[in-house]
Amino acid sequence: MSAPRTTLPWPLIALFTAGYLAPYLLPTTVGRLDSGLPLSATQAGAVGSALLLSSASAGFLLASRVDRIGPRLLARTGLVLAVLGYGGAALTHTLWAVIAGVLIGGFGSGTATTVAATGIAAQPDPHRTTTLGLLGVSALAGAVYLTVPHLGPGHGQPLAAIALTAAAVWPLTARLAPATAPHRTRQQPKTPLPHLRAGLLLAFTLPCWSLAQNSLWGVSGRIGLDQAHLTEATVGAVFAIALGAGLLGVIGASALGPRLGRALPIGAGTALIAACIALSASATDLTTFATGEIAWNTLYPIVLSYVIGLAASLDPRGRWAVLVGSASSLGTAAGPLAGSLLSAQAGFGTMGLVLAAGLLLIAVPMTAVAMGKGRRSLPVVEIPVEAPTYNKATAA
Repeated sequence: MSAPRTTLPWPLIALFTAGYLAPYLLPTTVGRLDSGLPLSATQAGAVGSALLLSSASAGFLLASRVDRIGPRLLARTGLVLAVLGYGGAALTHTLWAVIAGVLIGGFGSGTATTVAATGIAAQPDPHRTTTLGLLGVSALAGAVYLTVPHLGPGHGQPLAAIALTAAAVWPLTARLAPATAPHRTRQQPKTPLPHLRAGLLLAFTLPCWSLAQNSLWGVSGRIGLDQAHLTEATVGAVFAIALGAGLLGVIGASALGPRLGRALPIGAGTALIAACIALSASATDLTTFATGEIAWNTLYPIVLSYVIGLAASLDPRGRWAVLVGSASSLGTAAGPLAGSLLSAQAGFGTMGLVLAAGLLLIAVPMTAVAMGKGRRSLPVVEIPVEAPTYNKATAA
């Protein structure tokens, strides 16, 4: 007799997609805010950073409250905020209203992401669920990048795409659980954080690592348009291919597992990412731009998965993983503004060199922490892409 097939948690996968779509569309969103509204490139980058910071703040505030409030209510609240915020921002040309809408929508995206991440962590096969979520958001973002250039100018199209996605996901929230009140964690004895020095070092370095990634991602659209002199349709196609390459990176990280340890993927991978950032930022033609963006999107999730695994190995109760992930989200949020400021003051090429040099410096302490924990077994982890994204995302 064959084993029963596991039912996939489609509501969580859909919430994951809706929550992560905004970071994935950051380059086109920032670029169109710059061109469609009375904003400078730096100011548009600041709005992008504010969106991500609003999304990150939802995670800080709600991560421990999902069960108490209820996944269904919290998910619906987040989706409503996303529809109202992004939809309102897409329909108006009043600057303050656009900014307010982006902030409200960002908090809604972060709320949806928080519910999805909490639910996915409790699944029998969380890695499979996460991979399907990444598949969904990568495919949807790629479709938006291919479609938006053909819908005319203006800032509203990518924002409307996020709002419509949130509205489409709403019916699936009926299958989420109502509020529960588990108090098991209150009976757990309070113990100090283990490996304090290593954990603090990782918590201080990872925001800089994430900031460098999203500094490039936040201005990648402008690099393609202004420096490489590509059309918006061509840039969108490059991003769509790059997001597909990022998905291959997710699959590759899962396939590699613990075979290479942690230090080599984190140290050498970060060095290769630094080279990709410098290459992409210096691009003056399609070949260089596409090579840098696609290679970077492939490597980023691989390295990120090992960093998350390293944080998880520092504390079996997962406290360092939460703290390091939260710290990383702050770097992610600051990325678009930092990239805009650097490129405005020094140009894209110099910005890439500065970010690459910073990554090489950061790789040293991160690798040292990984070498110190090299004897511990690698846990199975899920990749939350900041976008990009990755968490960026997508990374994320």
